[in-house]
Amino acid sequence: MKTRTRREFVKGMLTGAAACALGSRLGARSSARAAEKPNILLIMADDMGWSDVGCYGGEVRTPNIDWLAANGVRFTQAYNTAKCFPSRACALTGVYAQQCGMDVRHGALKRAVTLGEVLRTAGYRTLWSGKHHGTENPYTRGFDRYFGLRDGCCNFWNPGNQRPGEGPPARKRVRTWCIDEETYKPYTPPDPKFYTTDAFTDRALSWLDQYEDDGKPFFLYMAYNAPHYPLHAWPEDIAKYRGVYDRGYDAIRQTRYRRQLRTGLLDARSAPLPDSAYRSWSGLSRDERAKEIRRMEIYAAMTDRLDQNVGRILQKLRAQGKLENTLVMFCSDNGACAEMPKVKQSGEMGTVTSYPVLGRSWAEVSNTPLRKYKNYSHEGGICTPLVAYWPKEIRDKGAIRRDPVHFIDFMATFADVAGARYPTRGPNGQQVTPLQGVSIRPAFGGKPPKREKPIFWQWSRGRAIRKGDLKLVEWNGQWELCNIANNRTETRNLIDAHPETVKALREEWSAWYRSCTGKGYGRDRKGG
Repeated sequence: MKTRTRREFVKGMLTGAAACALGSRLGARSSARAAEKPNILLIMADDMGWSDVGCYGGEVRTPNIDWLAANGVRFTQAYNTAKCFPSRACALTGVYAQQCGMDVRHGALKRAVTLGEVLRTAGYRTLWSGKHHGTENPYTRGFDRYFGLRDGCCNFWNPGNQRPGEGPPARKRVRTWCIDEETYKPYTPPDPKFYTTDAFTDRALSWLDQYEDDGKPFFLYMAYNAPHYPLHAWPEDIAKYRGVYDRGYDAIRQTRYRRQLRTGLLDARSAPLPDSAYRSWSGLSRDERAKEIRRMEIYAAMTDRLDQNVGRILQKLRAQGKLENTLVMFCSDNGACAEMPKVKQSGEMGTVTSYPVLGRSWAEVSNTPLRKYKNYSHEGGICTPLVAYWPKEIRDKGAIRRDPVHFIDFMATFADVAGARYPTRGPNGQQVTPLQGVSIRPAFGGKPPKREKPIFWQWSRGRAIRKGDLKLVEWNGQWELCNIANNRTETRNLIDAHPETVKALREEWSAWYRSCTGKGYGRDRKGG
């Protein structure tokens, strides 16, 4: 005998008008649920390479991010700015970093509104846990709650002063931390088991519990600082990767690339694997290889722990019955990092007194097969893995989207799904830069976003413009023209064959830069 649900049983006990009345009420509730605004969860990693997570070819164990991809969509041509604070400013405001005062150094957001300020007007509870990399407390910029690092990077075990029983925390400088309206410099966590990735999640979970029944949809920004240097990870996480990287740079890169081809993320014709610039593994001494292996084991462990924390958040939303009505987006603020800062350190790699970094060779592997890494305007510097999960609108689970999208599109997208209006003036009446991005919501359903303008980049000595499939990119005065549609990895420079196209693109880039900053670009003024 078929078991009936409680609803079926109750309806079966009613007759005539009573049954019709109950059916109408149930239908009304169903319609109300359908009309509910979606929750929005933005998860951002820090300095994570394009190929690190499993669903983008990596060997790192990321089952939760992979689950989002298997039940959502992956973008292959999603872009950031090549640097942490400009990227996060673009994602937060929907305008270019050159338009909100975050293009040269991190500071206060100008002529811009934040996601918190916009979504709050649409009735959202606005929550932010993690890194900001600015000089303003997010609590003053539209967020009901904020907990985290207001700075660029910090010691994962202890961002503050030395605690009893531990060595001096390795650090570049004293960092600023905020908890709601309070600002701390330094912030020394009392818990000896403090670890930033876990702490950010702990605080967010407490908020989800606190506001579970407040009747508001939420916007939660999980702005992690992993796997940015210093490379710090739990010993049990590091142990998972013992022996995984003993084969060296090339073996890992080749394995990732083959996995990308096999899963349809890329194809060999349009995305050939460029020649490597990393050091010869066989040419390293035994001690050098051991140190390089340890770097990548810790880096993988940090990414693994980040994924574990993504899983904790997803599980909380499942338990609250909210996951099915939540738009989740996962990304990284720039490509893997090849920087080598010099910091006083001691002790075993990965501990509180150490300050290890990934290094250039592993950074190239992390961005497989894209060229360059963080700080460059080539694809390895500006391309992010981007996963979107939203059961309400994403039907073809596991699909791949090849539409070019950018962090400036996040504001337009979230305002679109939230029914929020982007303002012409900020909360204090200040003039606001017009929205620069477009909603990528159509791409969730397989349609291209309605983008009419090119996408622009400028950071440090790099700049670029992408118009359609053509990308003109420069580093330190050297220009390259590539067709991304048939040369994703930028291995063929077309600059000599299309001088008029290059001239037109350079002029368009210069006009954009002048419109943002009110001045010409330095090397253009010098003719370089």
